[in-house]
Amino acid sequence: MTHAYPLTRRAALATLASALVVPPRRSWAQLSVPADFPRHPMTLIVPLSAGGPLDVLGRLLAQDYQARSGQPATVDNRTGGAGNIGIDAVRRAAPDGTTLLVIPAGNLTINPTLMRNLSFDVERDFAPITLLATTPNLLVTSPKSGITSVAGMIAKAKQGAMSYGSPGVGSQLHLAVELLKQRTGIEMTHVPYRGTPPALNDLLGGHIDILVSNLPVALPVIKAGTVVPLALTTAERSPLLPDVPTLGEAGVGDIDVTSWYGLLAPRATPQPVLDAIFTVTSEVLKSPALQEKLDAQGLAVTIEAPDVFAARIRRETAIWADIIVKRNIQAN
Repeated sequence: MTHAYPLTRRAALATLASALVVPPRRSWAQLSVPADFPRHPMTLIVPLSAGGPLDVLGRLLAQDYQARSGQPATVDNRTGGAGNIGIDAVRRAAPDGTTLLVIPAGNLTINPTLMRNLSFDVERDFAPITLLATTPNLLVTSPKSGITSVAGMIAKAKQGAMSYGSPGVGSQLHLAVELLKQRTGIEMTHVPYRGTPPALNDLLGGHIDILVSNLPVALPVIKAGTVVPLALTTAERSPLLPDVPTLGEAGVGDIDVTSWYGLLAPRATPQPVLDAIFTVTSEVLKSPALQEKLDAQGLAVTIEAPDVFAARIRRETAIWADIIVKRNIQAN
């Protein structure tokens, strides 16, 4: 039996093409761009490969920046080193607002503890501009497992050997389950994969019992009935899966692990420039057309002021540092 995944290269490129419909060119004056917004070519560095939700988000921002400023705005998919190559490129960039970092949560909040000898320090080297979008994570299992609830999963884990898969060691999804294990006292063997699709294959083949995934990847196979959703790791239910409970509702406690994407600049970027980028980016994200395109990616627009976003980064960094140390998690 074959299974269709939402982020195959063909599907991702098709989604990307449909999302990036070039709007009519409008003048700078028409769009009332703040005077301190960069008036030179801009580069948005995305430390992941082209085609995924983060890449689509970056390209939608670049498209609108270009329409507003009249200057080229492009995405540079600077991959490698678990995202650290792209992060370091922004650290070394001129602090003038023309080079920005579009990045997922884990690279900022997990890598600094998990990995040694990084070339950057998040607090020292980067200025948070805003949170951009969020998406829920959830636990799923195969219909063959016989597990239909979190209570059933916990009971089975207490009876004997049980395993779960994640997209890799030290990923936010890996640590979300380690947090669950710490809170419930259960044990499950972690099986890391290079991304979610191979883990999903093994889940369906009965090689692992549980898979932790983010919503954009899991939603199509949930709707197809190929996998059984157990619970969201977020504080609230998702409107896309209104019948799926949160871990809190399932009796696990106050676990709230949300995948998110944010926008940062080099730390020395002048404050008026940062303020202008925040203002423009907030306006872009409030566009109903853009929100519809992100909804199709399973992303919900979530704007946070720079200080609130910075506090989020610090808070989650502390949470993951505690889990990494207590669970003795080490990078491969």
